[in-house]
Amino acid sequence: MTSLFDPPSVISSELESPDSIPLAERQGLSLTDVTAYQAGSTPAIVEVEVSQPLTDKPTFKCELEIFASTFITIFLAELGDKTQLTTLLMSAESQSPWVVFAGASVALILTSLLGILLGRWLSTKIAPKTLEVSAGVLLLVIAAMLCCDILWS
Repeated sequence: MTSLFDPPSVISSELESPDSIPLAERQGLSLTDVTAYQAGSTPAIVEVEVSQPLTDKPTFKCELEIFASTFITIFLAELGDKTQLTTLLMSAESQSPWVVFAGASVALILTSLLGILLGRWLSTKIAPKTLEVSAGVLLLVIAAMLCCDILWS
């Protein structure tokens, strides 16, 4: 280990070592600016600015944006779909709207949980861009099948 007052060549070789940055990251530090300079014959001085700790957890604002985006997308996608029409009919037939609401809510929560768990697992196995393209292609195939079914029936 070198001190801050060692010659620049020693410091720069230590900073460029592959083990120095991962160690700082493992300690939760993000190195944003490392500068080494030598003024005349004085020893080198190293300045290191440490920004916020590295975390994978989104901030509250980021989580709120994710929540709002998810809510709006799912809410708009579910308006007028077969699930909503089914719950409407079941509620009208059963005369127990709160029981239908509870059953539909639990079913939607569990199907959402299944989608989230499957998506989380797939994201560890497949690159996000590949997963996004695959989902798009799958939706296009389903749309084409539905169009063919309508046209040839």
